[in-house]
Amino acid sequence: MERAVIKRKIEAVEVLTEKLKSAKTVVAFDYPGLTVEQFTQLRSELRKAGAEVTVYKNNISRRASIAAGYEALADTFVGAKALAISYDDVVAPAKIIYDFAKTNKAVVIQSGVIEGSVVGVKEIQALATLPSRETLLTMLAVGLLTPVKELAVGLNMISENQE
Repeated sequence: MERAVIKRKIEAVEVLTEKLKSAKTVVAFDYPGLTVEQFTQLRSELRKAGAEVTVYKNNISRRASIAAGYEALADTFVGAKALAISYDDVVAPAKIIYDFAKTNKAVVIQSGVIEGSVVGVKEIQALATLPSRETLLTMLAVGLLTPVKELAVGLNMISENQE
């Protein structure tokens, strides 16, 4: 009986280690006080963005984070913690949890991993408050087109003056 329990725990550590290694973004957050309905809503929003939420025992999370090479993340696992893990989108989990935490004070971001680096709350909040990809591309296009527009206006003024 005891060996079966130990075997399940070892398997859980291995599974979580692989998830952490292959993730682009991991956000560890506190969730005590959330109702099941609220947690399900958060999980649903993350799932729509291609992320997943996992809750493991702290001992398993600590061991997996150390095995994945994120020793600094292991210190986070005290009390009830959930992990939002994204394999594709770097920004989505941070943005969704950050926005969800604004309306639900029970959710508190603790730390995370962004593209292989362990980061703190400030870095996750900075990532969460970035404009969307489309907005950034629009800002870039406007920045690139402004000098061309000004040049065209200037050349037009010169040609009108010469006529």
